[in-house]
Amino acid sequence: MNNSPLESALALLQEKKELVVIEEEIDPYLELAALQRLVFKLEGPAILFKNVKKSRYPVVVNLFGTKRRALLLLEPYLEDVQAIIAGRISPQSFLLSPQRLYHLLRGAMHIWPLPQWRKGFFVEVKLSDLPQIQSWPQDGGPFITLPQVYSEDPARPGIFHSNLGMYRVQLAGNAYLPQEEVGLHYQLHRGIGIHHTHALMRGERLKVSIFVGGHPAHMLAAVMPLPEGLSELMFAGVLAGRNFRYFYEMGQLVSADADFVILGDVGHETKPEGPFGDHLGYYSLMHDFPVMKVKKVLARKGAIWPFTSVGRPPQEDTVLGELIHEITSPMVSVVLPGVHAVHAVDRSGVHPLLLALGSERYTPYQKERSPQEILTQAMAILGFNQMSLAKYLMIMPKEDVPMVSVYDTQTYLFELLSRIDWQRDLHFITRTTIDTLDYSGEGLHLGSKLILAAAGSRRRELKSSVPQKVRLPAIFSGLHLALPGVLCLGARPFGSYPEAEKELRLLDKALQNQKSMEGFGLIVLCDDPCFTARNLDNFLWVTFTRSNPSHDIWGVGGYIKHKHFSCHGPLIIDARKKPHHAPTLEEDPQVLKRIERFFAKGKPLHHLR
Repeated sequence: MNNSPLESALALLQEKKELVVIEEEIDPYLELAALQRLVFKLEGPAILFKNVKKSRYPVVVNLFGTKRRALLLLEPYLEDVQAIIAGRISPQSFLLSPQRLYHLLRGAMHIWPLPQWRKGFFVEVKLSDLPQIQSWPQDGGPFITLPQVYSEDPARPGIFHSNLGMYRVQLAGNAYLPQEEVGLHYQLHRGIGIHHTHALMRGERLKVSIFVGGHPAHMLAAVMPLPEGLSELMFAGVLAGRNFRYFYEMGQLVSADADFVILGDVGHETKPEGPFGDHLGYYSLMHDFPVMKVKKVLARKGAIWPFTSVGRPPQEDTVLGELIHEITSPMVSVVLPGVHAVHAVDRSGVHPLLLALGSERYTPYQKERSPQEILTQAMAILGFNQMSLAKYLMIMPKEDVPMVSVYDTQTYLFELLSRIDWQRDLHFITRTTIDTLDYSGEGLHLGSKLILAAAGSRRRELKSSVPQKVRLPAIFSGLHLALPGVLCLGARPFGSYPEAEKELRLLDKALQNQKSMEGFGLIVLCDDPCFTARNLDNFLWVTFTRSNPSHDIWGVGGYIKHKHFSCHGPLIIDARKKPHHAPTLEEDPQVLKRIERFFAKGKPLHHLR
C-alpha cells in the first residue's frame, strides 16, 4: 500500500465533505497563505491545491481549520491518549472503569515505535523541488510552517531520548546557500536546544531530521507539552492508532509515514533568519539562528505538502491549542500541586497572558484571606515548561471563585479586578526571559513578568459606564470602556521612556482623588482607544502584546516600599506601540483582491460568500 496516512486523512475529509479540491493555479507567493487565512476566518473547508505555481507537489491547507474537522481526524484514538494520561494520574482508576482499561490497553498496542525495512516509497529530490510558500510581504523567504523537527540527545542516543518539535524552517532567502542550507529557528526552553548544547560540548554536530506531512497526529505530537516519560513518538503512535514507523538513512531517523524528509545537521554556525509573520500578530525580525547543512531531501511518491499560515490570533494554530488544553488539562494538578487550571490566552498571543486557579490552604484560621499558597503556585507555573515564557500571570484561589473558569477570560478579569489589592498583590520579576517572538521587552528573549495574585472577598464594585467629568491633561483623550472596571485612554505616540515617565506622572497627578474614578481597576494607555475597547479580542491583543511589565506598568498613587511596587489604584498599563516593537502584520490589498477569483460564482469556494 503506497498511500500515505495524509492521503488517507484527506480521503476521509473528502468523504465527509470537509475537503475542497482546487485545480486552478495559485501563487505560493502570498496568495496561498492569504487564501488560507481567509478560509479559516470563514470557517471553511480544508483545501487541496493541485496546481501550485512552480511546484511539482500539491499543497493542503486548513487541515485543522475547525474543531469539528480536527476531531474528525484525531478523535478515534483520543480516548486512548486520555486513558494513558489518566493512568499516570491515578492508576487505581482503571479498577473502576473497564472502558478506560480497554482504551489503555488499545493505546498500549500503538505506543512503541516500530522499525521498518522498506524504504522504496521515497525518492531523492532537491530543496528547490519543495513548495516555496511565502506567507507575508516582509517575510525573509519561504518557510515550512508545519515541520516535525527530530533530534536525539548525543549523550543518550536513541528514540526514547529524542525530541520532536515544531520549529519553523526557512527554506531559502537571506544568506542561505541554495540547495545546501536551511534556517532552523528554535526558541527558548525547547528540547532540541539541550540536544544541540550536548552535541557542541562533545565537539559534534547535532543530527537533525525534518519531517513534513504524515499522519495529522504526528503534527499535533510535535507541539504537545507531554508528561515526563512519554515521548512525542509514543504519543504520535497512540493518537494515530498506528505505531510510529521509522527507518534509518545515513545514520539518521526517518519517519516512514512522512511525505517529505530533510536530513542534515547543525553546529556552531548561525546565519540571519527571518523576518517571519508570527502568531503574536507581528513580524519576528531577522536574527542569527542555527543554519542546518542539508545532506539529503526525500519525498514520498504521491507526496502532499501540508501548510498553514500564522498571524494575529485566532488562526489555525488556535484550534491545535484548544486540543492541547483538552488533552493536557488533567495533568495540571499532578505536575503543579495545588493548581486546578491554567489557561494560556490565545487572543493575547498565547504566552503574554496566563490565567490560573490555585489553592489557598496555608492559614485557614486567619479571618482575612491573603495570597500565600497561590504565590508559591505562581512560581511553580512560571518555572514549568513553556509557561515560563509568560509575561503576565493572574492567579486566584479556586475556593474564592468556585464558579469561575480560566477559559472565561472576561469573567475571570472581572473577579480578579474586583478582589485585587494594588498595594499588596503585584509581584514583579525583572530582567528575565520571555518569548523569543515577543518584542515588547528590552531585547531578544529579554523582558519581565508580573504576577497578579488576588485572594479574599471583593474589594470594589466595578463600574460599567465611562466616568463623567474626568479631568485629564490635554495630551490624553478618548476615554472608552473596554470591560467593567477597565478603561482605554488615548495618548500621543510613544516617544521614549523618559518622556513616557513625564506623561504618566501628569496622568497620575490628575487622577488622584478624582471620585469619578472609583470603581475602575485598570486603565490601558493606547494609540487607538476606540479600536482597543471595541471588543475583548482587541483589548487582550493590544494590552498584553504591547507592554513589558517592568517598563510599562504604572499606577495612580504609585510608590515603592522595601522594593515592592504598590499603588492606590487603578493600575495603568502603557500599551502604546514603542519604537523597538516589531511591525504589525497587514494583509496586502492587491493579494486579497486577486484571491477573490476563488470565491466567484461557479468556483469551488463560492458557497463561503
